[in-house]
Amino acid sequence: MRATLESEHIRDALVSVAFVGIGTITRLNRDYLLRNGPTDVIAFGLERGGGSPPVIGDIYICPQVAERNARRLRISVKREVARLVVHGTLHVLGFDHPEDDTRASSPMWRKQETILASIH
Repeated sequence: MRATLESEHIRDALVSVAFVGIGTITRLNRDYLLRNGPTDVIAFGLERGGGSPPVIGDIYICPQVAERNARRLRISVKREVARLVVHGTLHVLGFDHPEDDTRASSPMWRKQETILASIH
């Protein structure tokens, strides 16, 4: 998270990361994003008046889904969790990506991978 905030020149932030089970992430996904089923990460950034500090947000990560992702991608769970933290932090900062096949080539995804490369 720190590497992501620093890459965007953010000095003042209050961002929490919670690790939640399949049931909780599925409920969050349904209730807030109107999507069915579990997902790996959901992030909420709170609006700040006039864009003034601090950045405030919450990131929810499902370790079970992260583990499945890691196996599919043939990477360590630690690396996948780091990716989800960076990804969630970028969402808190207001970045977004398409939900289609262009997702992995989007500017947000490229930024995410650059940040991950800098910490691994």
